Amino acid sequence: MHKLWLTSLALAPTAFAVGATGAGDTPPPHVVLILCDDMGFSDLGCYGGEIRTPHIDALASAGVRFSQFKNTGRSCPSRAALLTGYYQHEAGMGWMTAVDEHRPGYRGQIAREIPTLAEVMRGNGYATYMSGKWHVTVEGAFDRPNGSYPVERGFDRYYGSLSGGGSYYHPKPLYNDLTPVTDVPDDYYYTTAITDSAVSFVDHHDASRPMFLYVAYFAPHLPLQAPRDRVEQCLDRYRAGYDVLRRQRFERQKTLGLVPDTMTLPVYNREFGGHRPAWTELSEAQRQQWTNDMATYAAMVEIMDDGVGKIVDALREQNMLDNTVFMFLSDNGATNEGGFIGQLMADLSNTPYRSYKQWCFQGGTSTPFILTYGDAGRNAMAGQWCRQTAHIVDILPTCVDLSRGSYPTTYKGGKALPGRSLLPAAEGGKVEERELFFEHQGSCAVIRGSWKLVRADKRSPWQLFDLEADPFETADLKEREPQRAADLEASWNRWAETHNVLPLEDKKWTQRINYYKQLNPDQDGID
Repeated sequence: MHKLWLTSLALAPTAFAVGATGAGDTPPPHVVLILCDDMGFSDLGCYGGEIRTPHIDALASAGVRFSQFKNTGRSCPSRAALLTGYYQHEAGMGWMTAVDEHRPGYRGQIAREIPTLAEVMRGNGYATYMSGKWHVTVEGAFDRPNGSYPVERGFDRYYGSLSGGGSYYHPKPLYNDLTPVTDVPDDYYYTTAITDSAVSFVDHHDASRPMFLYVAYFAPHLPLQAPRDRVEQCLDRYRAGYDVLRRQRFERQKTLGLVPDTMTLPVYNREFGGHRPAWTELSEAQRQQWTNDMATYAAMVEIMDDGVGKIVDALREQNMLDNTVFMFLSDNGATNEGGFIGQLMADLSNTPYRSYKQWCFQGGTSTPFILTYGDAGRNAMAGQWCRQTAHIVDILPTCVDLSRGSYPTTYKGGKALPGRSLLPAAEGGKVEERELFFEHQGSCAVIRGSWKLVRADKRSPWQLFDLEADPFETADLKEREPQRAADLEASWNRWAETHNVLPLEDKKWTQRINYYKQLNPDQDGID
């Protein structure tokens, strides 16, 4: 029996005029968008991982997997880009929700004048639901609605936490629509509650109306917390250590067709200060900690996968599955925030890529992305890889395309959407090529075709890579291709100057928060 973490299911009024419904009597599909948190590129079974994800893998087998899908490298910015279709700085979410810097690109929440994906889909006739992590409201407003909570930004119903982190057993601040949830049962586990709430939305939905369901799992974000029995089921898999497991993942990626057979797995010593230790160099205590932590991480992903299966089952029971489109992705790459052991975990999770969450190298910005129709007969690319480069800003135009509706003409304040619908790529066609831009905490990048210019922070030199020949970013070609590097740098600078990115900030986390709070004590997100 599904636990109901929700109150009444009355729906909010439509925000915009309903768009076109498409030709003939075929209704537009239901859309289920699933976002996980801090999961590495290769963790899923269908991307080479040993973590058991049969339900997500089944979606991948029935649909198309993207091999070159990019996010922004960090939670808040990725969510802002996903929810608005704009680069995060233009949406007001250039850094984190921790502080409102009172700079246009760094307000700590999504700009009010930019419609959210939920507002757009509701305007196109959809009922809109969200379960899970929000993380695009400034923290100064966590105790009272300020116009930026999910049900104030287009979602008819919401259950979840506004925060970017915290306990899986007592997440805070937890909201049911606009009502704070202060008590949870003794057996509460956030991942399960997110699933149960999403299933409840499906169970209570009037299937004659199209549904947009955004499921934003917190897993497998730190802290590492999972029921012990689930952790113990994973322990044996990780006793071999990261060297063996990383090679095994890479070989499976070759077998899956994700990585060419000619590629060699790189070792990123520079990410470890010049020396990445072998598994045998760790002490017994360190090996035990890594094994237990990695097993906990795997259990967290597997519980999330169980949830995906329950959502699919709920759609099937409501006779909605055949006309549902699923999208699955992660907000950024795996994190090295857990210290030395955490870095060695992320080194496995991000196989075969370099670096981690918050940097604009491949390991920070690469995510699995799966797009599939519930009706497998409608998946022209079923089981195949799409190798075209795509970006998280493409999610909104893809959803609008699926809805057969439109982007609201009432919004006049922004530039043209930078994203493109991915439906042509999912059907075996082409998506228009364009430059893609990145920035987070001074780490910057631009991708044009197969070429990428990237730097670790604003004080580090730019590096140039040919991703076609060197997708693992090992050979800097800046000295050999100075004009190409200069052109790409100029392009990045033009983008930064026109998208609320500059000036770049390099203060450390606490110093940055304290500086801007002292400069601007008003932190409620209301002008």
